[in-house]
Amino acid sequence: GDRKDNTAWAGADLAARLGNVAVSLRNDGGFSRASAGYAGFSDGWQDFSKNGAMTWCYPQASEGNVALMGELPETNGIMALSFAETLEGARTLSRSSLADEYDEVHDLFVGQWEAWGKTLKIPYTSPELQREAELSAAVIKMHEDRTYGGALVASLSVPWGQAHDDIGGYHLVWTRDAVEAAFAMIVAGQTTDAARALAYLVGTQSESGNWAQNYFPDGRGYWSGRQLDEVALPVLLACKLKSVGGLNISRSVEAMLGKAVRYIVQNGPMSDQDRWEENAGLSPFTLTVSICALVAAAEFFAPDERAYMLALADSWNERIEAWTYVENGPFCEATETRGYYIRLTPQSDSSERGKVPVRNREDGSSVAPGDLVGMEFLYYVRAGLRAADDPRIVETLKVVDTFLRVDTPSGPSYHRYNGDGYGENADGSAFDGAGIGRLWPLLTGERGHYAVCAGEDAKPWLDAMVRMTGPGGLIPEQIWDSDPIPKLGLYPGKPSGSAMPLVWAHAEFLKLLAAQANGRPAEMLEPIETRYGGKIPTAARWHWRELSPIGSLPAGKAILIERNEPFRLHFGFNGWHRAEDVDSQPTAFGMHGVEIPADNLEGAARLDFTFYFPARDEWRGKDFAVELGG
Repeated sequence: GDRKDNTAWAGADLAARLGNVAVSLRNDGGFSRASAGYAGFSDGWQDFSKNGAMTWCYPQASEGNVALMGELPETNGIMALSFAETLEGARTLSRSSLADEYDEVHDLFVGQWEAWGKTLKIPYTSPELQREAELSAAVIKMHEDRTYGGALVASLSVPWGQAHDDIGGYHLVWTRDAVEAAFAMIVAGQTTDAARALAYLVGTQSESGNWAQNYFPDGRGYWSGRQLDEVALPVLLACKLKSVGGLNISRSVEAMLGKAVRYIVQNGPMSDQDRWEENAGLSPFTLTVSICALVAAAEFFAPDERAYMLALADSWNERIEAWTYVENGPFCEATETRGYYIRLTPQSDSSERGKVPVRNREDGSSVAPGDLVGMEFLYYVRAGLRAADDPRIVETLKVVDTFLRVDTPSGPSYHRYNGDGYGENADGSAFDGAGIGRLWPLLTGERGHYAVCAGEDAKPWLDAMVRMTGPGGLIPEQIWDSDPIPKLGLYPGKPSGSAMPLVWAHAEFLKLLAAQANGRPAEMLEPIETRYGGKIPTAARWHWRELSPIGSLPAGKAILIERNEPFRLHFGFNGWHRAEDVDSQPTAFGMHGVEIPADNLEGAARLDFTFYFPARDEWRGKDFAVELGG
C-alpha cells in the first residue's frame, strides 16, 4: 500500500515500471483517453468519486504508488498485457501480440493444454476426487515457469500478503516443494514434466552440492538457510525417474548425484533447518530422505563408494530410535503409551544444550525435545524404513491423534507440532511474526498415506482434503480451526489467510490418490524395500561425527570416527588407559576416519578420544567419550 518507487505512463498504452520489471497494456483500437495517477489521490476511482466521470488525463506519475486508467473507444476489441525487464521490451511485446491472429494464439494455447490433459493418468474413485485430481495436476503445471522450464514455484500466492511487504512470498522455488510436486507429476503420468524439473534442479545446484533454501526461477538465491532434505530429495527424484523409465542418467545428472551425495555424507544427518525451516538438528523427515538417498543412489557409484554409502545408511537407520524416540515422555501418561517419536533432536552443539527453540511465538521459549511431537515420523513408514504395525509407530500415532489432530466440519486434520506459532492470531488477524499455527491439509494427506501403508482405506482422508478447499477447489496451506469469524471469512475446516494454493498440498493429494489405487506410496523405492523392508538393520559399524556423536555403542560393533579433514586420533579406554595415536585414512566422499574394530573395544566400558590436526599443528581442545557395550 505504501510503495514509493513505481512510475507509470499513460498515452498510446498504459505502462509502468519498477526497477527491472515493466508492464504494458495496449488495446487494438487505442485509448480515447488515458491517465496515470497516484493510488488514493489521483487514481481513477478518486476521479469518478469526486467528478462522476473521467476528467483527469495525466501523462505520467513518477516515483510513487501508481494507478493507471484508460477509456476504450468501443465496447469490444482485443487487449494485450505484456511484461518484460525493460519498458521498451514490454511495449514491443504488447504491440507484436496485437499483430498476432487472436484465434491462432487462442487455439495454440488451448490445444497445448488439451494435449497435455489427454496424457494425464489419474486413478479416481468418485467424480469429486476426479475433479480435484485433474485440478491438482493443472495447478502444479501452472506453477512451472515458462522461461526457465522445470522451475516449479511453491505458490502463486503470498501468505497473509495484505499484511506485509516481503517481495518473495511463495513465488520462489523451494527444492523440497518442487520435488514433492515432481513426484506427483510422475504418478499422474507426466514423467517428462518431472524430468524437466530434475534438469532444472541440476542447473540450480551449487558447486558444494546443496541448493539455496529458496530461489527465483532464474536461480538467484533468496533466503540463506541450509536444509539437508533439499539435497536428498533431488537424488530421490533422479532414482524415481530412472525406476519408471523416465530418465537416462546423463553425465550432468551423474555429476549432480556425486555432489549431492558428497554433501549428505559430509554434513548429515544433522541439518541447519528442518522441513519447516525453523530448527537445527535431526528431523525424522530429513533423516528418512537422507538414508533413502544414500541407498537408492548407491547403484550409480563405484563399488567402494557404494559400500560406504550403504554402511553409512545402515548406521543412521539403526540409530533412528536412539535419536528420535523417547520413552516415558510427558505425553505417555495421557495416552497410556510407553514412548513416541519426537519432532526433532537438537544438534549436540546447540546453544541451549538439549533444548529446541519454538519459533513464531511471543515468548521465544525453548523446550525439551520430548515435549514436541510432529507428523514427520510417518515418513519412516511411507519410505519403507519402519513397518506400519511397529508398536512404536502405532503408539506415536495415538499421541499425535490426541495432541495434534482436530476434527473439523471438513474432516480431520493436524497441526505441524504442538505449540506451533505460524498462523493467524487468536482474533483472526494476520500472522505477524507470531501467532497460532493452524491445521495443514497436506498433513491430512500424510495421515492418509499411513492408512494406505497399514492396509486401510485412504478415501476418508482424500474426501477431507477435497472439503478443505477454497471455492475454486484450491487446497490451502492451512485451514481455520477455531470458532468462525465471518467478517474475516474464517470458518472451521476452510482456508485461513495462509498461502492458497499450496503446490505441495496439491501434490500430496495426487500422490495419496495414486497410493490408494496401487497400495504403495510414490516415495517407497524398491532398493529401500529390498534392503530394509520396514525392519531395523544391524550395522557392522557406527559412524561417529562431532555433530552426531554416539552416546553408547552396542557391543559387537566397530566404530568409525570421522571428520572432513585429515587428523591424528589420540585415544584410550576407561579414562585414557592404553592410550595410543593413529593417523586417519581417507574413507570416501572427502571424509577421513579411524576405524576401531569391535574386537579392540571388547571388555572396555568407555572409549576416550580427541583430535590433533598435523597440517596446522593444532589440537581440538575438547575431549570426547563413547560408552561401550550399551
